[in-house]
Amino acid sequence: MSGIAIGPGVTDVRHFLALSDLGPGGLRRLLDAAHARKQARAGRPNGTVDDDAPLTGHVLAAIFEKPSTRTRLSFDIAMRQLGGEAITIAAGDMQLGRGETIADTARVLSGFVDAVMIRANRHSDVEALAAAAGVPVINGLTDLSHPCQIVADLMTVEERLGRPVASTRWAWIGDGNNVCNSIIEAAGLLGFDLVIACPSAYGPNAALLDAARMRGASIEVIDDPAHAACGADIVVTDTWVSMGDTDADARLHAFRAFQVNPDLMARAAAHAVFLHCLPAHRGEEVTDAVIDGPQSAVWDEAANRVHAQKAILLWALGWLD
Repeated sequence: MSGIAIGPGVTDVRHFLALSDLGPGGLRRLLDAAHARKQARAGRPNGTVDDDAPLTGHVLAAIFEKPSTRTRLSFDIAMRQLGGEAITIAAGDMQLGRGETIADTARVLSGFVDAVMIRANRHSDVEALAAAAGVPVINGLTDLSHPCQIVADLMTVEERLGRPVASTRWAWIGDGNNVCNSIIEAAGLLGFDLVIACPSAYGPNAALLDAARMRGASIEVIDDPAHAACGADIVVTDTWVSMGDTDADARLHAFRAFQVNPDLMARAAAHAVFLHCLPAHRGEEVTDAVIDGPQSAVWDEAANRVHAQKAILLWALGWLD
């Protein structure tokens, strides 16, 4: 391991590749830290540094193989508020894009920075980067999962409902994609109920489903969005065609009945919260009336990415147990 400056009592590198890396207690502490950090700086300009500035002198390398708005900005602002700095790099601008191996890239980065966040095409590449790195590696999104997004989602739900997510019922409507996979992990760790409505050909990862159910999670996978939404506290969706998908026409046809619209939201609980990780394809997976309506928390959800990233960075660098 390199001479990374890490928090007190931590001697091993902590990678954040999936929510399961935290364990149930770790995810709860992460959420509590995110809430506390947000409350502590209420009303302050976004560019000001937190009073304790725990990551002063630390540098994050933020690597992007895919376009990004929220992940890019939130990690940059998170590092600034924690007292550190971020260097944003497009993967195509690195030697990694010209044939340098992932392992060699990891070793080089470990000598320059204190942590790496990567938004990658393949989850296996992120695992390979972490295996060779001497500094924490954070999964900013892969084809398998999007754990950073779900920390912000959980935080937003707790703010809106005023209670922990453990007693809630979630309805996922649409593609069983990377975001859905991370919600499945969260259900296994925190114990909320989850109903996933998706066409049979577009279901979530079976191994992650099995693991969450082994933890005692109640997760149902069906093809009826109306049944899934019935009585739900949270209704979540995502785009039907994600970056890298090559079957757009088939997807648009398969998901026509899985739109989140006012009729579907009317089946959920009266206090139900609508979430979408964004960007949204308005008129496809969600209508304007829902995403711009009073039950929508998507803008709070996006803003909370900053506070979620701060908690993740502090955990990875050893400042949270």
